Amino acid sequence: MEKITSRSNDKIKFAARLREEVRERRESGLFIIEGVRLCCDAARSSVEIDTLFVTADAMMRYEKSIGLLERAAKQSYEITTDVASRISDTKQDQGVFCICKMLDKISDIDKIDTMGKYVALENISDPSNLGAAARTAEALGMSGIIVASGCDIYNPKAQRASMGSLLRLPVFFTAELPLTLGQLREKGMLTLASVPDSGARPVTEMNFSGGAVCVIGNEGAGITEVTASVCDIEVTIPMKGRTESLNASAAAAILMWEMMK
Repeated sequence: MEKITSRSNDKIKFAARLREEVRERRESGLFIIEGVRLCCDAARSSVEIDTLFVTADAMMRYEKSIGLLERAAKQSYEITTDVASRISDTKQDQGVFCICKMLDKISDIDKIDTMGKYVALENISDPSNLGAAARTAEALGMSGIIVASGCDIYNPKAQRASMGSLLRLPVFFTAELPLTLGQLREKGMLTLASVPDSGARPVTEMNFSGGAVCVIGNEGAGITEVTASVCDIEVTIPMKGRTESLNASAAAAILMWEMMK
């Protein structure tokens, strides 16, 4: 295995750009993930691994897992701990990194299961919230998620928070969420706008026997007015005490639980 010792190596600089820049990810069709568990999840999920970077310590500590990754990767490099810190998105990395090919995620809204349950994330700005929502969606058996603007699903923080769920879960993209919701309503799906409004219908009183899409809005601004206006109904999470709203991923978890219970 060839060894890279310089932080200014071209391959390392490219890996760092993949970590930092959404434009680089989109133009190259590649993204970077780190951590032995997430990288192995990618390999087992048939994600195409272009490059493996691994430190000597990680090779000894995770020998079996590194063997799996070496077999899956097109090319592998040993890197120093200093170089690892250049491409890591964490303060204490495990010394395992993979550059992967982007997945064939879905933009064709016609492929949505109209009897399924989906959460639509509108303008979510925190990649950790996006990843956590995807992880919960997979755990609860949701049919998939719809992403409307907001952060990139290939952001390292989103991938890490999802713990591989964003690699496995059906993800649909739309640039026009109100239009998409209108199309899904025409197909018979129930569309809901989640709002922190005591006047809205409690989600605990809803009947989710058919297909449904529940929209979660931006962490600060919530759902846009135009999106809320095209939804069948506004729902809210009943809360006690003086709390007025919840973190986006926490709200998504509760709403998805109610949809799937």
